Amino acid sequence: MALAPIPDRMKALVLRGQGFENLAIEEVAVPRPGPGQVLVRVDAAGICASLIKTIAQGAEHTYFHGWDIARFPVILGDEGAVTLVAGGAGMEHLAPGTRYVVQPAVDAAPVNHLERYRDAGRDVRKVACGYTLPGHLAEYMLVPEEVFAAECLVPIPDRSMPHAHAAIAEPISCCVSGQFHHMHLVQDGPMSPRRAEPGLKRGGVAVVVGLGAMGRMHLEVAIAQGPGTVIASDPIEARRARAEALFGERATRAGCRLVCIAPDDLAAAVAAASGGRGADDLVIAVGHPAVIAGAVPLLGRGGVANLFAGLRKGDELVGFDANRIHYDETVVTGSSGGTAWDIAQTLEWMAAGSIDAGPHIAKIGDLDHAIEMIHDVREQRLEGKAVLYPARKVEHAFTVEGWSAEDEAAWLAGGPA
Repeated sequence: MALAPIPDRMKALVLRGQGFENLAIEEVAVPRPGPGQVLVRVDAAGICASLIKTIAQGAEHTYFHGWDIARFPVILGDEGAVTLVAGGAGMEHLAPGTRYVVQPAVDAAPVNHLERYRDAGRDVRKVACGYTLPGHLAEYMLVPEEVFAAECLVPIPDRSMPHAHAAIAEPISCCVSGQFHHMHLVQDGPMSPRRAEPGLKRGGVAVVVGLGAMGRMHLEVAIAQGPGTVIASDPIEARRARAEALFGERATRAGCRLVCIAPDDLAAAVAAASGGRGADDLVIAVGHPAVIAGAVPLLGRGGVANLFAGLRKGDELVGFDANRIHYDETVVTGSSGGTAWDIAQTLEWMAAGSIDAGPHIAKIGDLDHAIEMIHDVREQRLEGKAVLYPARKVEHAFTVEGWSAEDEAAWLAGGPA
């Protein structure tokens, strides 16, 4: 099956070794799908901060499992929105033209190129798109058997959803995953059994510490779950003001009170909102030991703290008052990445209007700007996500204050940025 003529060659962002000097936009062959595989067109792709670690570590990265990228170069990119254009034998049930988001973390053993993995991949149980599987930073992308084995091809439920919005469903889904690691034990009465309810406590007090790009995504996901109050904290006043401007009205419509506050005022704000009981949920989107140690005591009895941001090597140890955890029955958890369900949930919330990906987009370009965008992320020059469109050519990438469905439609039709 095929949707349209497929070219023989395409552009792709290729990594041929460790370090930025081994990164380049190249012209490569467009892959053809074999049995159990499909070929998709990449409609939009996001630039993930994890690319910096991948490039810096090269073949030493955990997800390469001994794969020598100097001998066997890889196409990067773990965020994107795609359209199916052709399928191999056995894939006739999938319709060309169907749009998807691929969950890049694939919980499956490798099927192809086993000789390239350490010990022929015998101990590998998880692979990833943009690593040993083809990535999104290309005009076309092969979706191999591993993706189907792990059920990682997630349909986009709304045909009108902008490509750019769907492309950043994956990073937003990491926030969904993180918040659904929160488990609150509930009893209807003293003699009733306990049950665990995932997600933030409805009607409760939730706190998001850190309002960078991922912190703002956490803030929006938190509001979508219906807490009574969400308190967002960041030392940078401009970030607090931006969060209030972006999400204040949305929070009000959701019946939620949003408070954006400086860290020095955070404890008092939590006490006031909770009547002195403490926070029910705490998301720490800042990877700093002192911030974590200072935030965890904000939890009330039965509260849950999520250490969402990782810590640098050498800074991993953080001190807690163990008696608070013991006597107040609080929980400290963590999360990294997500599953296909988290992406599906994110897409459903987007389709319903509970989440708007547009405000999280800060830069637009085409495939030729991928390296520039990675450097933007590396140097922390963006207050949001960079998204590129492989099929739309533009001389210069440009920054935006959000990117709506109307913005995308007009620009893809050839209008000015």
